[in-house]
Amino acid sequence: GVDATTAPLVANAGADVLVAGSAVFRGGSLERPEVYGQNIRAIREAAQGVYV
Repeated sequence: GVDATTAPLVANAGADVLVAGSAVFRGGSLERPEVYGQNIRAIREAAQGVYV
């Protein structure tokens, strides 16, 4: 599973497209949809923080 912890590892290994499922939806709900965006941002920032 790709999440904020594994995103840098796969990006450093050469991946340029990441697919995340449960990591995006973790903690979100109809009452808290902002969590989805926060999760996506965390994954994106973690992957972009890798410099090869």
